[in-house]
Amino acid sequence: MASALVPASFSLAHPAARRPVNSTGPAAMLMLRRAGLATVCPPERSLGSDCLRAGADPRLAIHVALRCRSASSTGRGTRAAATMTKKSVGDLTAADLEGKRVLVRADLNVPLDDSQNITDDTRVRAAIPTIKHLISNGARVILTSHLQELDYLVGAVSNPKRPFAAVIGGSKVSSKIGVIESLLEKCDILLLGGGMIFTFYKAQGHSIGSSLVEDDKLELATSLLRKAKEKGVSLMLPFDLVVADKFAPDASSQVVPASAIPDAWMGLDIGPDSISAFSSALETTQTVIWNGPMGVFEFDKFAVGTKAIAKKLAELSGKGVTTIVGGGDSIAAVEKVGVADSLSHISTGGGASLELLEGKELPGVAALDEA
Repeated sequence: MASALVPASFSLAHPAARRPVNSTGPAAMLMLRRAGLATVCPPERSLGSDCLRAGADPRLAIHVALRCRSASSTGRGTRAAATMTKKSVGDLTAADLEGKRVLVRADLNVPLDDSQNITDDTRVRAAIPTIKHLISNGARVILTSHLQELDYLVGAVSNPKRPFAAVIGGSKVSSKIGVIESLLEKCDILLLGGGMIFTFYKAQGHSIGSSLVEDDKLELATSLLRKAKEKGVSLMLPFDLVVADKFAPDASSQVVPASAIPDAWMGLDIGPDSISAFSSALETTQTVIWNGPMGVFEFDKFAVGTKAIAKKLAELSGKGVTTIVGGGDSIAAVEKVGVADSLSHISTGGGASLELLEGKELPGVAALDEA
């Protein structure tokens, strides 16, 4: 089956464009004149009139004429006429569309209230004429859109429903310094997992075997623990760990207390007691942000902790808790477990979403604010 790609919905913002019109003859031309559009372009090349003669939706004719008038007012009428002779959605007929799949990028980014109800459906209504035109001419329409991720991320961090918890994982504390420091100013509970925890353990004087560690960040880890205590944030490290004798999917493994990792063994996942403790802590929350795996998620044997967090967040979502997941491995986990659709929001922003959580100003967002 053939496919086609068409532009996004045309604008119907002009008041006259919202009036129902059933005729493409004199009544439609009268509507154009009343809107002050029928004589904008030279009579012999009036694009709005051409649309009507071709049997297109009269509202599309108004759209074309508005574009032409706007160009004329800036002294670019001739150039505009040449541009507007390009085909638009309204020019596509059944011969072009019958039996074809048509991908439409629609702007359905609508504002929502605290209960996720749409407060302004203007953009949805503006897309309807395009969609109806395509369907009425035999097309199978595929819509693609987005809901602005910023609302969730900024809202969750700046004004979260409390208690507010953050679950942060990953291999190195150095890659999450800014996020942890920022979250210590905002969250009530901070749960840490992944390879970064061994830097915290060593900073506390525990043996970590051959586990990953950043020796140059020991003082930083100590300061973060101290800051959490000063801020009254419940910072939780795993109580027990799944350790392995080598970094491999088929490694021998055992569960040990976090303070008793055997020499030459390395921690690759959080243990069952830690999963239980983390789950209990999350039960008390109203907002949860998760970024980073709890263990070596690439190996199924050491992905238990990460999968458990994914399932817990899905369970909490069903109870009305706002759950936000970001980061490639975390997203892969919720997809693999099959709970992605159960979460409040999945951020694909990657590094940009981390910077936003850190409180940094994103250039793209800053530009939008200025506009």
